[in-house]
Order: sequence, then structure tokens, then C-alpha cells
Amino acid sequence: MTDIEKYKKNKKTVFLADEYERLSKEERGILDMSEKDPAMAGLAQEELSAFKVQKEGILKEMESILDEESAEEEFPNEIILEVRAGAGGEEAALFAKNLADMYGKYADAKGWQFSVVNESKTSLGGYKEAVFEIRGKNVYQELRFETGVHRIQRVPETEKMGRVHTSTASVAILPIRKKTTIEIKPADIEIEFSRSGGAGGQNVNKVETAVRLIHKPTGIDVRSTAERSQQKNRDKAMSILVAKLEVLKEEEEAKKFSDERKEQIGTADRSEKIRTYNILQDRITDHRIKESWHNIEKIFAGDLGPIIKTLEDRNKELSSMKIS
Repeated sequence: MTDIEKYKKNKKTVFLADEYERLSKEERGILDMSEKDPAMAGLAQEELSAFKVQKEGILKEMESILDEESAEEEFPNEIILEVRAGAGGEEAALFAKNLADMYGKYADAKGWQFSVVNESKTSLGGYKEAVFEIRGKNVYQELRFETGVHRIQRVPETEKMGRVHTSTASVAILPIRKKTTIEIKPADIEIEFSRSGGAGGQNVNKVETAVRLIHKPTGIDVRSTAERSQQKNRDKAMSILVAKLEVLKEEEEAKKFSDERKEQIGTADRSEKIRTYNILQDRITDHRIKESWHNIEKIFAGDLGPIIKTLEDRNKELSSMKIS
């Protein structure tokens, strides 16, 4: 017996479920007719076979839609990328900009949408912090291992003595899921409005479109300034806040199963040092899997594919070892 109700509850399969029920109704009608008139049994059998094929096709299509939804729930096609300068002053801010540009170029190469949500720049054009939205097929699945502290070792252009400086920047990848169990009480939110900064536009300095949300229980602070309307910035900031709270909840859950976390690549913790970019040696090393790659200039230009594939392959190896 097919549980048709689960398909009727989903807006993507409700039409197909209705069609399945219509065919089932006609099928019952033909069965009744053949029972009342045995002479029609042969013709009825042909029609019943045709109905069976149609219904099986509809069931297969509905299951495919639900499976795809389930996969997208685990690996959504929309994320928030946060990049923040760490230790190293202006050099750290410039490194944060390098990282943001690297992900932006990778997104372009993949055909993903890459847009600014909020950015805070230094006088030299580096990023104190920046938030971006990326939409595209498999975006979370590919970038989920980028969360953590990235470290760069290089001689800054302003360094007269030729000394190597070490600077850091943190990256956070936040999945935006369509279904969430997070509930935010209005009383827990403090909202501030301000004028959006940036170039051009007559309303830039006249209308308070920028939105800042503060979640009082956790102290999480979210800003959205890139949208043209206050309501759109508010909606964007709220979706980011929900994503942050979900990640926080997942991290708390993960602590209860710390042994299982050791089987994975990293802990998805922003405080974990995951990668070093050594400019003088032209080498990038991922400390979690102890692998290195060369040609930093090409990687900063968006050629992240080899690193992402290696991380994904290693994660699959760890997962299969855990299962066996």
C-alpha cells in the first residue's frame, strides 16, 4: 500500500500525488466493471496494465523529488561566507581580502552567484570583515571544509627589512537551509537601522536601509547592507542569524559525540588552524590532512579545485573507514 499522504504534503509532489489518486480511482472503476461483466475482463486487464505503468512512473518521479530535497537539505545550494582579519593588523586584512577574492573567483568559475552582504574595509583596501552570499549547485558540499583559521607567511610590501610576517584570517561557511528548527523570539532580537555606506546612489546617505540584528541570548551580531531596501536587508540578516544559530546548535551537539568528530576532517570550528599559505616557498599546506599544493598565485586566482577534491576524497575515506 502506497503512503500517498507524504507526497500530498509536499508542494513539489502534490500535483503528481493528485494524478496518482485519479489513476487509482479509475483503476478501481475498471476493476468493478470487469467483476460485473466478465466479458470485459480481457480489455480491463490491458487498461489495468497501462495504469500500473503510469502509477509506477509517477511514484518513481515523486521519490526522486523527495530524495533530491533530502540531499539539498544536507548539502544546501546556498551558503553565507564570512571572512575576518585575525592577527597581523593591516597585513591580516589584506590576506582576508585575498581569501575573499579567491572564493569569489572560484564561484565565478563554477557559475555560482556571488554577492556582497556586508563588508568593512581598511584604508589599504583589506577586509576587517566581509560577508558574502553564494548560491549554486553543490556550493556547501564543496566549500564546507573551508571553515577555520587560514594563515599566511610572506614579506609585506611595506616591510623594508625583508622580514617574513605571519598573519591570520578566519573563514566561516554557513549553510542556508530551507527547513529549520530554530525559533527566534522577537523579544530576543535588538534591531538597529543605519545608512548604507558605499559608492554612488542618491539614497546611500539619506535612507537608513542598512540593518543590524543582535541576538541577545548569544550576543551574535549580524549586519546586512547590500540590499536597496530596509526590509530586504532585514530578511537577509535574519536568514544569516538563523544559519549562525543552527551552526552553534550543531557544534554543541558535536561536543557530545567528540569521538565521532575525530573521524571527520576538522571540527568545523572557526578557531581551528586549518591551512598555511607560505608565499616564499610557494606552498599551501592543509594541516588536517597533511597535504601540500604549489602555485599559490594560481590558487589565489580561483584554482581551488584540486584542494577541494583532495579534501572531499579524504573525507570519503574516513567515512568508509568508520562504517567498516
